[in-house]
Amino acid sequence: MTEIAPYGTWKSPISAADVARGKDTVSFPAIAGDQVWWQESRPAEGGRVTVMAAAGGAPRELLPAPWYARTRVHEYGGRSYLPVPSAGSPGDWDLVFANYADQRLYRLARGGEGSQPHRLAQDGEGGEPRPLTPADGGFRFADMVLSPDGLEIWCVRETVAADGGVRRAIVAVPLDGSAAGTPDAMRVLVTGADFFAFPTPSPDGTRLAWINWDHPRMPWDGTELRVGPATGGASVTQAALVMGGPEESVLAPLWRDDDSLYAVSDASGWWNLYLVPLSGGAPRPLAPREEEFAEPLWQLGGRPFAALGDGRLAVVHGAGERRLGVLDPSSGELTDAGPGFRVVQDALAVSGETIAAVAGGPRTPWSVIRTSPGGSAQVLQDQAVIAPDRAYLPDARQVQLSSGPNGPVVHAIVYPPASPDVTAPAGELPPYVVFVHGGPTSQALPVLNMEKVYFTSRGIGVIDVNYGGSTGYGRAYRERLRGEWGVVDVADTMNAALALARSGEADERRLGIRGGSAGGWTALAAVTSGLTGTAGLGTGRSPVFAAAVSYYGVADLRPFALATHDFESRYLDGLLGPLPEADAVYAARSPLGHVSGQTCPVLLLQGLDDPIVPPAQSEAIARDLAAHGIPYAYIAFAGESHGFRKAETIITALEAELAFYGQIMGFTPPGVAPVPLA
Repeated sequence: MTEIAPYGTWKSPISAADVARGKDTVSFPAIAGDQVWWQESRPAEGGRVTVMAAAGGAPRELLPAPWYARTRVHEYGGRSYLPVPSAGSPGDWDLVFANYADQRLYRLARGGEGSQPHRLAQDGEGGEPRPLTPADGGFRFADMVLSPDGLEIWCVRETVAADGGVRRAIVAVPLDGSAAGTPDAMRVLVTGADFFAFPTPSPDGTRLAWINWDHPRMPWDGTELRVGPATGGASVTQAALVMGGPEESVLAPLWRDDDSLYAVSDASGWWNLYLVPLSGGAPRPLAPREEEFAEPLWQLGGRPFAALGDGRLAVVHGAGERRLGVLDPSSGELTDAGPGFRVVQDALAVSGETIAAVAGGPRTPWSVIRTSPGGSAQVLQDQAVIAPDRAYLPDARQVQLSSGPNGPVVHAIVYPPASPDVTAPAGELPPYVVFVHGGPTSQALPVLNMEKVYFTSRGIGVIDVNYGGSTGYGRAYRERLRGEWGVVDVADTMNAALALARSGEADERRLGIRGGSAGGWTALAAVTSGLTGTAGLGTGRSPVFAAAVSYYGVADLRPFALATHDFESRYLDGLLGPLPEADAVYAARSPLGHVSGQTCPVLLLQGLDDPIVPPAQSEAIARDLAAHGIPYAYIAFAGESHGFRKAETIITALEAELAFYGQIMGFTPPGVAPVPLA
């Protein structure tokens, strides 16, 4: 018999510990012989990232604990490993990886069977491996490919000085281990730009293609595709610029033959695929359409398309969702690859007709799959989903909501409360929480997320808002945020929540907002900016949100802009304006200094080892809230960086968030302790 209980008080079989187990994320597949490899993070092991492999049976772990495959290049890292042919065992594969503790490259013979990794490269200081501190210098490596002769790893190397200065280059690391004795054994292939990505050798091994860009641009603003000799020692100025520029984002070069390349460019306003001739002539679009064939380059090492054995291209494409397709470059025909998944990550691996990918959907978690054009998908590994009945899993409904009178639409995904056991009393409307993605140049996708199920199975709805500035909807939508961070994102999240309430789906008095990193900034800005109910939605001038939760969110823009890591150190030039010219804008938009009597209660969750948004940000807004008498809680976690990775942290944070909503919105969720509010 179905129980009747108020929204937010529903009993759920899905615990915060279940959510933590479901955070075993899978990413960056590769193909080694008949095996598919991928990297997998494990909250139960302190967030350690390992490398897994499967040929069809049960997956096996290639990288034993305590080894931890994670690169810190750009601080966001990316693919941290590469399969390479085994020198002593033809047909076998060794594992090359970047080790998190010391950021050095290591080689593990025969995929981790009975041997210990040995170093391929050390930093300029020498010495034994040791844990790095933020003040350490040394080398970091990412975006690895095997050289044409199979003797080296070609990759992006980041050199970090003890004073915080950063230089980058594309280098060649010998696979024989000689660079472990001296860094001089590494050959420098290309220098002369602030950032590099996608080192791609030509089929004959004589030339190298890559992407580079410079401050203050981010890679989704403008990049250059260049080609130079593979002999080494070149500067970007000595290489041919074949596509891209300050206002064009070019990504993922792939050689078609010795005289032409495929690449993705947003010259049309959408990231589409092009054929780029090197002998002259304009790049030719292969399948022009209002869809994205790539995502923003937050992490290195993934490729959004790859060549199949018959010359066609396996691609990821779509608007709002990301599907796997097969593109015939000669005819432009684009067909569905047919794996049965609505969303595919932007990192494909191909060998012959075999495609390896990570895919998911509204009721399917991220899963490592192997498929082929037109074939069914074999699931090799998926994230743990703890749901005794699929009826606990919410539907994901893509919606377009109003951004205000005469404004553009806002894209969002609605997850209503769902339980097979409980219904709400007649006439009661559910509380809803706006999830704000990070980035802000990023995108929320309709993929099963147990964090959302944790709330929806308890009677709390979720709306995931892709506010102006999000990717997935073309460059014009992405650039709605240019100069308007803290305005467009705040207004879009407010109006999306209010539109949902106006439609009769949500309780307007019980709207919450939460986000991490840049999403945490938007959550804080939404409750301190002075923006309130938007005219035309029938809300008067009252505050929109009853509660806000910030996961390591930015609270004070000026120190963030001046002290953040190098990759994002000029990001705010485009979002707000350069300093010191835009100093007044930074002050006006920052949550810090704008707490008022109308600010709602706030929960602050912060990692103490965060190099991107340091604890000082959360501590400053906590003091501001206290000074104004606003109820708040600040919970800090030792050993956590940017993005919580430990199971115990995830559990504590999620239970605190649920209890906080109940305390503020007037319901008592069972099984969680109240949060002490200052």
